[in-house]
Amino acid sequence: MNKEAFWKNKIVVVVGALVCCLLWGSAFPCVKIGKNLFGVDSSDVPSIILFAGARFTLAGLLILMIGSIGEKKILLPQKRNWKDVFVLAIFQTWLQYIFYYIGLANTPGVTAAIINGLNVFLTILVSCFIFRQEKFTLKLLVGCVLGFGGILVLQANNFTASAVHFSIIGEGFLMISALASAFASGFIKEYSKEESPVVLSGWQFFIGGAILVLGGLLFGGKLTVTSVFAVPMLFYLAFISAVAFSLWGILLKYNDVSTVSAFKTMNPVFGVLLSAAFLPEERGSITYFTCIALLLVLVGIYIINTRKRKKKTPPES
Repeated sequence: MNKEAFWKNKIVVVVGALVCCLLWGSAFPCVKIGKNLFGVDSSDVPSIILFAGARFTLAGLLILMIGSIGEKKILLPQKRNWKDVFVLAIFQTWLQYIFYYIGLANTPGVTAAIINGLNVFLTILVSCFIFRQEKFTLKLLVGCVLGFGGILVLQANNFTASAVHFSIIGEGFLMISALASAFASGFIKEYSKEESPVVLSGWQFFIGGAILVLGGLLFGGKLTVTSVFAVPMLFYLAFISAVAFSLWGILLKYNDVSTVSAFKTMNPVFGVLLSAAFLPEERGSITYFTCIALLLVLVGIYIINTRKRKKKTPPES
């Protein structure tokens, strides 16, 4: 089995995507724990951005170091592809996370989770209508609606009237973050035709993370180590990004964006399950809503991944 056939294998796609989602899901409680270990208050946006920047810069270094050892040479993109690295750094790390953290600080948690769930739908729309990487079909729409419906059900137990409001620096910024992430997926699919997804991930994380660190420091952000577990937690968070984004990039390279991105609806499900396991205040968050949400998400993923692919017809000249 050659490399392309391996990464297109259904079992490999399912296992690989779920591993990524499990890692991202573990980031929900670990980011919260990590911020506490570094003395970062949830309202201190510059320090949060500095914390995120340290995490992503370290993730980039881990990818490049391990990749360079594996390849027995320093991983560098081709000269003509440096611009692609900078575009990815802007969309996948800088824009996505600056708007995400500022928006998160000004949005109720339930609303943030729901808006974040739009990411899958936006990613597929951008792939179909902006990058023209695949066809948008009724089954694709149904799968997206079911997946998003699962996220709504997941948050139903927490939904209150206070969550119904809109602000530019809150919900608006979260939507911009989700859109930036959607474009990043399209760019990875395009750019990985000429460059290794590992090289792209490593350098975009390093550059994007460095920009976040600089921005956090310029606006007065600071990190204070309050426990011996602080640095190991930062390394784990960097490991999450290094492994998940590199693997995700490889899956996107060889498969339709919708096929892979559909699994992202599992992120909040894993997040709830792992938060309940590791955060005492979240122990009661698993209810029958969680089971219904998981069922809807899985059905949505199944529909998207079992639909008949329609090859795009080239435009008439």
